[in-house]
Amino acid sequence: MIYIATTTINKPTKALKLFSKNNKCKLIVALDKKSKDFKLKNSIILTTKYQEKKWPKLSKLVGWNCIQRRNFAILEAYNRGAEIVALIDDDNIPLNNWFKNIHVNKILKCKEIITNKRIFDPVGYTNHNNLWHRGMPLELVNGRSYKTKKKTLIRPDIQANFWNGDPDIDAVCRMLFKPECKFKNNYFPFFSKKISPFNSQNTLLSRKVIEDYFLFPHIGRMDDIWASFYVTAKKYKVVYGEPTVYQQRNVHNLIKDFKDEYIGYTNSLNLVESLYKNTENIYKFLPKKSSLAFDEWKKLTK
Repeated sequence: MIYIATTTINKPTKALKLFSKNNKCKLIVALDKKSKDFKLKNSIILTTKYQEKKWPKLSKLVGWNCIQRRNFAILEAYNRGAEIVALIDDDNIPLNNWFKNIHVNKILKCKEIITNKRIFDPVGYTNHNNLWHRGMPLELVNGRSYKTKKKTLIRPDIQANFWNGDPDIDAVCRMLFKPECKFKNNYFPFFSKKISPFNSQNTLLSRKVIEDYFLFPHIGRMDDIWASFYVTAKKYKVVYGEPTVYQQRNVHNLIKDFKDEYIGYTNSLNLVESLYKNTENIYKFLPKKSSLAFDEWKKLTK
């Protein structure tokens, strides 16, 4: 069974209504304190009371009014026996090819991409190579280069599909370029053996990844990025897939986004260098409350 995990503070969006109608998956929505009157058929709704009662310690450590409430939708899917959990945002409108070409837990013949940088930037490899993925250290943006190796067989643990429309880039990139993207499908799928960023929207996780995949609270917009650095450092295999959603991005204050990304601008490169040496170095970069939350997550997913 494939479950879809998300959180929202909005009433059911166009995207969520479409995902709830997919009879091959089950949508789980973790509500937040700011969530409005939320009702959606064919979906599992996790109320705030449900989350507090079932996971009191983790709920307190994560806190409220934050996108990391998505963790509880992931945990619910895990507890229900999900073999694959698909992560989406409430502004990701599924395209006709969503749920097609799922590669997680399957043998795939795929091209490997070699980069000259310590971190692989998947956006830079595409036809929109002037942009970069959110979380890519700014020190590494200039001079990115890529070489394509012959296709090889891999078994992906994670599938990070792309997004047409408003892409997942950082505030600096968005203020500079204000892009509207249409990624060419012939670039996909591809993978890299280096540590690389992927997000928590339009991404599929194998069950075995979940005990190590945690959306870290209290680090702003680096929650999913540092999670991706951690699991790729632990050698989980991620494949980047063609766009399967159109992101009709919710309204954002880009200066606030910039502030929420500051911890990444100043720490991500050092974090990655530390992870190459020892993956448990992640704890050196996390606030105490975030570290405690991660420890609790590991207990709940064992």
